[in-house]
Amino acid sequence: MISSRLIVLPILLAAAAAPVAPALGQGPVNKADLKWGPGPAGLPKGAELVVLSGNPEQEGMFTIRLKFPANYTVPPHFHPAPELVTVIDGQLSLGMGDAIDKAKAANLGVGGYAVAPATMHHYAFTGSEGATVQVTSHGPFKITYVNAGDDPRGAK
Repeated sequence: MISSRLIVLPILLAAAAAPVAPALGQGPVNKADLKWGPGPAGLPKGAELVVLSGNPEQEGMFTIRLKFPANYTVPPHFHPAPELVTVIDGQLSLGMGDAIDKAKAANLGVGGYAVAPATMHHYAFTGSEGATVQVTSHGPFKITYVNAGDDPRGAK
């Protein structure tokens, strides 16, 4: 059963065929030390990814950061595990449901936090400034699009 409660949520990632940057380990890390790479194949092109801890492709907890460019959209999708999302910079709009409704989305600024329960259908988008978000979840991380045609892994 899909929860009708948006604990203001996020987005997501898809761990699958995309290479994952090596985790930085458990020690302290400064923003300048992060090594960004292309986003995973399960997200529309334009996202960037860095793994802070764990491995999203394996069993266990992980934390990643995703950079979304201006005017970026992740269509309605869901994940098998909950996502804990914090906005690091910019603004991210999040909504729940099987279709994007920008008027009903929650707008999160720097420091904003949301939880997307497992299997909850949700979507995310940015405005003119883009956003960087931190996501903690339990792997292996998977993303399933509500409409198969929205899945960038099937694009030719």
